[in-house]
Amino acid sequence: MKFEIFKYENVTSTNDVAINLIKEGKKEIGCVCANIQTKGRGTHGKKWISSEGNLFGSIFFPLEVNYPPFNEFSIINPVIISDVIMIFCEKKKISFKWPNDLFINGKKICGILQELVTSNEKKFLIIGIGLNIVSCPNINTEYQATNILLETKRKPSVGELIKLIIFSYEKFFINIASYNYMNFKKKADLMVSK
Repeated sequence: MKFEIFKYENVTSTNDVAINLIKEGKKEIGCVCANIQTKGRGTHGKKWISSEGNLFGSIFFPLEVNYPPFNEFSIINPVIISDVIMIFCEKKKISFKWPNDLFINGKKICGILQELVTSNEKKFLIIGIGLNIVSCPNINTEYQATNILLETKRKPSVGELIKLIIFSYEKFFINIASYNYMNFKKKADLMVSK
């Protein structure tokens, strides 16, 4: 599986664009990314604050019969994405807060939004990823946010991170025959923040 990249300057949300590409029958597999999201969203209808310079992307593909089911991807996604984050934050403790938040040293660095769409009787999975690279929202919630630059003094480009994420998913699908849910579950369980 090869993910084609669709770049946009300004979108409501990258998940919305992915849904449109699927519904209009234009594309079945790809990765949408944008510099600015005006209506980024998180789980349970929460707003995802989208500051320029951070990563906003959505990977989408059909859920083929030999692929894991939708619910297993809620464990697969944080494991794959945390492996990418660890390339830059290797000495930091990464944790996962169910269902979709990744933390570095107890501070939120990434959110994942999984959506299922049906088009022409085919199910598609869309994985929205919001990753703080250079800034993070200062919102009054139960936990602080952080970003890669703040944690590591390194500033990877959005393009570099998108390529690494795509490569990780392509590798996952190349090795789909040897996929073992329990291996991912064990990794995710080790990451779960108490």
